[in-house]
Amino acid sequence: MALAGLLLGGCASAPAPQDERPQLLLATPQQVDPQLEIQLAKLGELLQVPDLTDEQRARFLYDRGIRYDAVGLRTLARIDFNQALQLQPNMPEVYNFVGIYATQAMEFDQAYQAFDAVLELDPTFIYAYLNRGIALYYGDRPELAVEDLTSFLLAEPSDPYRALWLYFAQVELDPEQAKLQLADHRSRMDESQWSVGLVDLFLGRTSGGELLASSREGLSQQGELAERLCEAYFYLGKQARLEGDPGKAMNLYKLSLSTNVYEFVEHRYALLEMRQVAEAAMASAESEESL
Repeated sequence: MALAGLLLGGCASAPAPQDERPQLLLATPQQVDPQLEIQLAKLGELLQVPDLTDEQRARFLYDRGIRYDAVGLRTLARIDFNQALQLQPNMPEVYNFVGIYATQAMEFDQAYQAFDAVLELDPTFIYAYLNRGIALYYGDRPELAVEDLTSFLLAEPSDPYRALWLYFAQVELDPEQAKLQLADHRSRMDESQWSVGLVDLFLGRTSGGELLASSREGLSQQGELAERLCEAYFYLGKQARLEGDPGKAMNLYKLSLSTNVYEFVEHRYALLEMRQVAEAAMASAESEESL
């Protein structure tokens, strides 16, 4: 890993004071686990066995799909998930991935249908509330998103990530009230969690530089820095968007994607965020041309 002395906000005409110039922390992108590659090969062999039942084949397709997803091969994963559902249409975990992929592709109606199917098959599948809430949030249905994300938060009220996604949906409805509620949720969080700093970022209790510096503290395993930076840069990008700085947000989302932490929610939706920023810029340009 290395520190790159770069401004988060682009070019400046004069050097900023040292304490106002946060440095970008870079980590080695997450590498594919060789055991995962071996598992993919074995599952490919198992799927060639001719006398598998539909249930067995569907399960192996799902198992291979989640491993494709973990290494970023999402098109192959999506193919496996769709084939699994054709063989066994009562697998809520598969519908959950189908909904996530539909959200990433901004196919929101398909995403809602998939998450509805998850909850019809298994009402206790709590992550369907998160994923449907995110789909509703990106699909410009903040009221419904708040309902789902509140249900998800109530299952674990001290989770910083659950509080943040609820906050993003609530900001669309009432920014001041959203911040008050986020502060209330913050009071129930464990101070020892690094992720509490993400909440503090949106409450104005910590800076981007302080958040990035804290990401290096207390690391316990290989790859953990990449995971933290995936999250940190995504939420710094969200903050930049909320503050009306889309250019800065785009650069931060790119940094989040560069970590290769494919399974994280933040990595999944960084590209979608970038698409929204680009579409907003294009719409703004077209509006100006028409004047």
